Amino acid sequence: MAFTTQNAAYDLSLFDEELNFSTAAPKRHEDDEPQRQSRKKQHRRSKVVKLPQEELNKIRRRKHNPFKLALGGLSAAIATFVIGVIIVGQVQLTELNQQIITAKKDLANSESVYIQNQMKVESNLSNAEIEKYASEVLGMTKASNAQKEFVALESSDKAEVSAAKDGNIFTRFFESLFNLWS
Repeated sequence: MAFTTQNAAYDLSLFDEELNFSTAAPKRHEDDEPQRQSRKKQHRRSKVVKLPQEELNKIRRRKHNPFKLALGGLSAAIATFVIGVIIVGQVQLTELNQQIITAKKDLANSESVYIQNQMKVESNLSNAEIEKYASEVLGMTKASNAQKEFVALESSDKAEVSAAKDGNIFTRFFESLFNLWS
């Protein structure tokens, strides 16, 4: 298949500059040269996108809305503040959890020491130890029936507590009912 300049579908001369097919392309006639250059210019022109001058000026002169800038800055500040508060809260929560863990460990250690001391006290204050100390050091003996004295009270003896009888009618009424039952 030979390269021809008459068929536009297979005209690779448009891409000569880009693909560098100068060695592979067949020799062309000199009268085809102006036509080929015009095609190159058309092809290059179609690749360039031109904006109207008004839009270029509009893009160059674009000013930012101060209200939107202030609103964006305020939103960023609020978001930063909220994130900061959340982080500080998490830090405080972590510190309090560490304090609780430390306090629980201290409580467990204190309970262990308390139980050890309680066992020492109970071992030192057993009934056998107390009786031994009382008999050996203090010279005491157990009480016998001869040493016990019994006291009998008569049933007619009563003890009464006198109190000031200042009060209203209701308290006197309730006291009188109470005295009836006793």
